[in-house]
Amino acid sequence: MRLSDCHNIDDFRTLASKRLPGPVFDYIDGAADDEVTKNRNTAAFDDCDLVPNVLAGVDSIDMTTTVMGRKIAMPLFLSPTALQRVFHWRGERAVGAAAEKFGTYFGISSLATVSIEEIGRTISTPKLFQLYVHKDKELNRAMIDACKAAKFDAIALTVDTIVSGKRERCLRSGFSSPPRITARSAFSYATKPAWALNYFLREKFDLPNLSGHLDQGSKFALPIADYFNTMLDPSMDWKTAEAIRADWGGEFCLKGVMSVEDARRAVDIGATAIMVSNHGGRQLDGSRAPFDQLAEICDAVGDRIDVICDGGVRRGSHVLKALSVGAKACSGGRLYLYALAAAGQEGVERVLGILHDEIERGMKLMGAKSVADLTRDNLRWR
Repeated sequence: MRLSDCHNIDDFRTLASKRLPGPVFDYIDGAADDEVTKNRNTAAFDDCDLVPNVLAGVDSIDMTTTVMGRKIAMPLFLSPTALQRVFHWRGERAVGAAAEKFGTYFGISSLATVSIEEIGRTISTPKLFQLYVHKDKELNRAMIDACKAAKFDAIALTVDTIVSGKRERCLRSGFSSPPRITARSAFSYATKPAWALNYFLREKFDLPNLSGHLDQGSKFALPIADYFNTMLDPSMDWKTAEAIRADWGGEFCLKGVMSVEDARRAVDIGATAIMVSNHGGRQLDGSRAPFDQLAEICDAVGDRIDVICDGGVRRGSHVLKALSVGAKACSGGRLYLYALAAAGQEGVERVLGILHDEIERGMKLMGAKSVADLTRDNLRWR
């Protein structure tokens, strides 16, 4: 299978599974417990149908939207994800360059494998930093200060990961950060020599944003669940979030909001955006899908805060449905991580091109000249 054979997200997933050792692929692909929520995140879109309008004169359409203070060229952006150089040796560098080509937001994680400073210096597209609140308060402050210096456009505080979900695929494979080859996993790594050569012979794995504060997960291998359970601060509360917003002073998003009550509190503390997200189904299995929750959240706060539908997006039509409900944009992680693992920057550019074309084609078929033309009048629920 080659990159040219990839025409949708499932194709990229298949190619990624052929390129990555099993434990690494399962880290991307897996989720919590029985993975019910992960599967529902995408299936939720199937319970909603699009109702097109015709004879609308759609020879030219406007796909732009403004979210978190920046105008982006398409209503879909790349959510921050951790450990990207484990999946492809260029990691965040490849993803950022692809996002730049398509004029959309690009996010990096606290557990990024490329520094905040480098991304700020080399990537001009709108940039989002995902902040995990660590017990080490000096580390939290250092990351915020680095984002200010690097002129990041927004910070997204992840609020749904005070402890790790039970990710059973990782428990079975023994996946850790950095990857550790064990007797159980050795065969899987040995059968992917191209990945192994790139990982072991190129730039040494590092989590530079933690440098000088933590060695766990970077210099010393640690399962991701153990990292979350020991390093992150479970005492984080609304006062913590409000203090971080004040310290940052710019566009501020809460990532992981799923209830109307929390959406309203996000507005009250001065957040400018929320990502309706369940962390890709990797935390609380059995929780609602973002698209299932989107309407009631948009009804409650959509006129006061940017609402982003994060998770489960696999098609341009999914983006059209979320925008019609009231979201300002959609975002996702796996949709580009599969492509990154499959073919690096070229893969991410190809998947963004496919989704861009699906959104554009879908808008024309819906009779929508702009994102603003997509409303609930265009939807019916089964």
